Amino acid sequence: MQPAPDKKILLIDSIHPAFSSLMEAHGFALIDGTGWTVEEIGARIGDYNGVVIRSRIRMDETVLRNAGSLRFIARAGAGMENIDLKYAAGRNIAALHAPEGNRDAVGEHAIGMLLSLFNHLNRADDEVRRGIWKREENRGVELQGKTVGVIGFGNMGTAFVNKLAGFGVEVLVYDKYKEVEDGNYYRKASLDEITHACDVLSLHVPLTEETTYMVNDAIMSRFRKNFYLINTSRGKNVHTGDLVRNLKSGKVAGAALDVLEYETASFERMESASLPEAFQYLASSDRVILSPHIAGWTVESNVKIAKTLAMKILQLYKIPMLNQEIK
Repeated sequence: MQPAPDKKILLIDSIHPAFSSLMEAHGFALIDGTGWTVEEIGARIGDYNGVVIRSRIRMDETVLRNAGSLRFIARAGAGMENIDLKYAAGRNIAALHAPEGNRDAVGEHAIGMLLSLFNHLNRADDEVRRGIWKREENRGVELQGKTVGVIGFGNMGTAFVNKLAGFGVEVLVYDKYKEVEDGNYYRKASLDEITHACDVLSLHVPLTEETTYMVNDAIMSRFRKNFYLINTSRGKNVHTGDLVRNLKSGKVAGAALDVLEYETASFERMESASLPEAFQYLASSDRVILSPHIAGWTVESNVKIAKTLAMKILQLYKIPMLNQEIK
């Protein structure tokens, strides 16, 4: 099919081939710009009607000022912090993302990290591999009967809560920006209720000025009980230095961290040359489980993100998708 003049998409970051297949089938032309510099993108972006990004560059005025033909920015993932949403809206550029594509992966990963933490699986695995057989020292605790607090009830928070449904826990949900109604497996709560009652706190929030370092000494000191922390959102949602202080004091019984504030903006690596003492503590603690920002990084989510973005772009163009294309 010959591409229409308003259907040229620049791929700034890689995306699963399912995206290209769907878009090309509907008359879009895709150009590979994954090797282009920020300067090249800014100079040539006026030739395109859409861009697909992950986290390699920030889409701000510097890049977008020449984007006279751009209709959309499509983020292959959930977070939107690398898009200047206000500037894009002022230029009538739609900002699309695909949290529906990796929400189940994030929910499963968060539960997996929590169960590993509760049952000392990382430590026990390491010990057995070294011929050390300790049973009493690795006695775990059960998730059943615990109270889990969830801050943020969008796609990720909702998926996590749904995954918890069979574990026999009480779930308290707080979202400052969304009206939450009590559900079958959870009830809405205030932040005070969460800090008063919870054994586990799980974060599912975007990174904004308000949520930067939202988990700090002030909030952790409000918890009545010692608690476990899960963060699959963004590294800078948690003040690492404050977290370490509370791990040392025992207020935080353990932490499961898929994200760290020491990640680069692209999430592709850490600033390993200058990692502070706080990170060294996390890395050496057997009460901490770490993973490299992979909670939403599954084989299935890779495909679902691609298809979700394609669907939203086609909706923007008012082009219907066939049922077999959506599946």
